[in-house]
Amino acid sequence: MIVFDDTGMIEGVKVHHVKYHSKLAYPFRILDAKRVIKQINPDVLHAHYVSNYGVYAAFSGFRPLALTAWGSDVLVDTKKSVFKKYLVGYALKKADVITCDAEHMKEAMKGFGVPAEKIEIIFFGIDTRRFKPEERSQELRTRLKIDDSPAIISLRNLEPLYDVESLIKAIPSVLKEIPHAKFLIAGRGSEEEGLRKLAASLGVFESVRFIGFVPNDELPKYLNAVDVCVSTSLSDAGIAASTAEAMACGLAVVVTDVADNRSWVKDGENGFVVPVKDPRLLAERIIYLLKNDDIRRQFGEANRRTIEERNDYYREMAKMEQIYQELLKRQEK
Repeated sequence: MIVFDDTGMIEGVKVHHVKYHSKLAYPFRILDAKRVIKQINPDVLHAHYVSNYGVYAAFSGFRPLALTAWGSDVLVDTKKSVFKKYLVGYALKKADVITCDAEHMKEAMKGFGVPAEKIEIIFFGIDTRRFKPEERSQELRTRLKIDDSPAIISLRNLEPLYDVESLIKAIPSVLKEIPHAKFLIAGRGSEEEGLRKLAASLGVFESVRFIGFVPNDELPKYLNAVDVCVSTSLSDAGIAASTAEAMACGLAVVVTDVADNRSWVKDGENGFVVPVKDPRLLAERIIYLLKNDDIRRQFGEANRRTIEERNDYYREMAKMEQIYQELLKRQEK
């Protein structure tokens, strides 16, 4: 695996770190990627995130090439400059196969002139053996100082794209109805200080826990310690991994009306879908779920079934392995 950041080690995987971090380092990154690819000589080159790794892979000239689009690489980065749009288009056209996790992503890439038959829908998948309903950890709830309080969690990074601000703005309305509710804000990002100040200015800081980055292997314990999961994102590709993980753990969810969320969350059936930047309706939905235990449990049970049936990691990765095999057969001809 080749990375251009400080990604840690993965057991059983040799990680090649490339040191160039400057935005002006494109040519150097391409040369370094090409050097390492030649050294590894893989059977298939698979690059995730089209607007950087995908570009480096495309310019390496290696075949067969698989690309995976994540969302912002195609939907957001291409709007930043004509040059970035050109690079993404170039990479998409050079790929032998492209995967994504949402129909609207597929349509967006077809807009770059990519044939539909070259694009496959593969969900990232949730490890339902790890993310599953379990008994609550009272030790964790005590450590988080949420004890017997109903608790809501947000797992999105603290960046403008994820609009955690709307959740903070919804908290006063929730507390008017449920004064002992607690809110766990996970993740880090450029907006953390501003969000802390906003919570203080609204008089709700004591009800909010900024818990920082939660390692993935600890997430199931956190998700099983709360009652509702909220995602206020302004944009996504398919369903966010954090939302799907919460659903796999049997949580009711409230998500914004973006991307393919409505194909996973049926409003009023297994959760709620709310408009972006609507703290008032967001608060109403959270209050409803906290006041209606039976419905909240029914939503959670339905969510667990949805992820088991449609977004199981092992099933999706078997599809990806099949794509690799087909690429190799094509290469042999």
